[in-house]
Amino acid sequence: MQMDVRTSKGVRLGRIGILPDERPSRIRPPEADRDVYLEWDGAIDDGGHLRTCLACGCSNLYRARSFPQLTPVVVVLAFAGAALALLGYATEWWILTLLAIVLALDILVLLLAESRLVCYQCGTIYRKLKIARYHTPWDRKISDKITKASDGE
Repeated sequence: MQMDVRTSKGVRLGRIGILPDERPSRIRPPEADRDVYLEWDGAIDDGGHLRTCLACGCSNLYRARSFPQLTPVVVVLAFAGAALALLGYATEWWILTLLAIVLALDILVLLLAESRLVCYQCGTIYRKLKIARYHTPWDRKISDKITKASDGE
C-alpha cells in the first residue's frame, strides 16, 4: 500500500510505501522533518481491508478515482471530434478514424483509473490496496460533519 501522508491540518508530508503485514508503528515520509506514528489498532477489518485512517485514526474514509494525466487531452479531443461531427465533417474517412482513436483513448483512460481511499479529516490518500465495499464515494454531509467537529463547533 502507498500512503500520501498528511498532517491533521492537511499539509502534505510525502508519499511512502508500507506493507500492511509488517504494520510499522512509525514512518518518516521523505519530505517530513519528523516521524509519523501510525494507529493500527482496529484499522484493519477481518477481510484485510483498511477501516480507519492510519495517520489520524478517523473512521471516515471515502472512495475516489484517480485518473491519469492523459484525461484532459482526451476530453479536449472528444469535444473537438463532437464539433467536427456537428459541422458535418464526420463523413470523411480520416475524421472517422480520429474519432475511433479518441474513443479508444477514452476507454483506456477509464480502464487506467485507479480507486483509492481518502481520509475525510486529514486528507491522507491510500493507494494500491484492497478497498472494502462499505467505503462509499465522497459525501458532503459527512465532510461537513467532520469539518464542524474539527473546528470545534
